[in-house]
Amino acid sequence: MPAATLRRSAVLALLLLSPLGACSTGPAQARTGPESFAPIVQRVLPAVVNISVTETVQPSEDPLATLPPALQRQFRSALRNRRQVQGAGSGFIIDPSGYIVTNDHVVQNADKIVVTLSDGTELPARVMGVDELTDVALIKVEAPRALPAVTFGNSRDVQVGDWVVAAGNPYNIGGSVTAGIVSARGRNIGEGPFDDFIQIDAPINPGNSGGPVFDESGQVVGMNTAIVSPSGGSVGIGFAIPAEIVSRIVTELRRNGHVERGWIGVSIPPDEEQPGGSGVQIDTVDRSGPAAHAGLRPGDVVVAVDGQPVDTANALIKAIADHSPGTRVRVTVQREGRAIEMPVTVGRRPESEQ
Repeated sequence: MPAATLRRSAVLALLLLSPLGACSTGPAQARTGPESFAPIVQRVLPAVVNISVTETVQPSEDPLATLPPALQRQFRSALRNRRQVQGAGSGFIIDPSGYIVTNDHVVQNADKIVVTLSDGTELPARVMGVDELTDVALIKVEAPRALPAVTFGNSRDVQVGDWVVAAGNPYNIGGSVTAGIVSARGRNIGEGPFDDFIQIDAPINPGNSGGPVFDESGQVVGMNTAIVSPSGGSVGIGFAIPAEIVSRIVTELRRNGHVERGWIGVSIPPDEEQPGGSGVQIDTVDRSGPAAHAGLRPGDVVVAVDGQPVDTANALIKAIADHSPGTRVRVTVQREGRAIEMPVTVGRRPESEQ
């Protein structure tokens, strides 16, 4: 998948598809936006980087296989050059020592990664860890000096209607910023069980992938990841991963190089196939998994995890995945009209499900 585009699967799937202040003594006054975003931009833009990647694409069949060996040797070098695919994206520095956050799909399968700083300096980068399920990656450059860095804000405080600034490298033309507002929260765009996107109307385009979204204080509250677009360019509907998710994943990637998620070994139908009523019905149980050892059965309806209600398949997956392997959770199920609470020791999510 070329890194020059925002997550393409999200784009293709989605193609089918002024607050007022209260006043008791006088007319309501419309809230205006900042007079200028320049002070914020001047402070944070040096920490936003351009990311160029080179990926070697192997053809499904060797077009030279039918040629005589002498001709194969003659044309092999030229063909190898044509297999090199260039891509571009964005990222942001979170540590002066050179740690940079971006999207997994920007650096996925990259053979070579070059980071361009705001002053034009080019530095090679290496991948420190990726998490495909949330599309977060951590890379690092070795810089001769301390680099400008930005900090994560509290994305839980971001409200619909708040101003935001998106920064990045659209269409590989260089560092750019756009401004807009938060349009919605908690968007599920069908990318996976951990979808929880902030929707923004600040224009973002291919190449903005991995770029930061700043609040009015200049803190990172999200990371650009996907757009809705019939043309491939911005139509004002973009999606950012909340900082609360990005920062948690980055911490694990920095510590372990990968993310470990909880797993109990059950399969559950998607929400549209669930029977009516509250809770999530279990379809099958892995005979060697934690759920089977705890006594869960197919047909059980999970209604709560550690006392917190779950009413969708994604909610159950998230509730279990948020627990570290080896910890115990209390799973409450409805079985034959009775509520039963079962302690389950969470296992490690298999690589095949990562």
